[in-house]
Amino acid sequence: MISSDGWLDSAEQCPSPNCNARPPVAIDLLVLHNISLPPGQFGGSHIRDFFLNRLDPRADPYFGEIAHLRVSAHLLIARDGALTQFVSFDRRAWHAGASQWQGRDNCNDFSIGIELEGTDTLPFTDAQYAALRGVIAELRERYPALRRERIVGHSDVAPGRKTDPGPCFDWARLHDEAAQPPA
Repeated sequence: MISSDGWLDSAEQCPSPNCNARPPVAIDLLVLHNISLPPGQFGGSHIRDFFLNRLDPRADPYFGEIAHLRVSAHLLIARDGALTQFVSFDRRAWHAGASQWQGRDNCNDFSIGIELEGTDTLPFTDAQYAALRGVIAELRERYPALRRERIVGHSDVAPGRKTDPGPCFDWARLHDEAAQPPA
């Protein structure tokens, strides 16, 4: 269930400062991403630290390149299906960057961003697909405009700049499961 202030009851809440108020527009796009920190490694607190502006740039050479960025997503789905919410769905998370969908710029204004812990080159887990299916069902209850055709990848809103969720994300599986009622 999503609370009246936009927080998913089943998710751990870790409020990120990297968000702001949305303009008065309908939320009608869901953008899927992938992330792993360091790249290709799973587990640990690095993603959380990144979205909370606490990533230690000395902990990994890659972190030195990104620690200054101020980004967030609404929700992270870990490899085991665990949910962590960083931004209320009612607020604008900073996930899509320079983006456009169907002639509309600034997708952060009207979208929800979900990060899946993963990479472009490895399959996502059964637990992640199950968790994503449940989250989508909850989101559709609150934001009915989030229809199947309004669920896209970061690569769709930022082509040429982004590739996620990547070729290993099984869109057919998502759409098959998203059409089913939550378990």
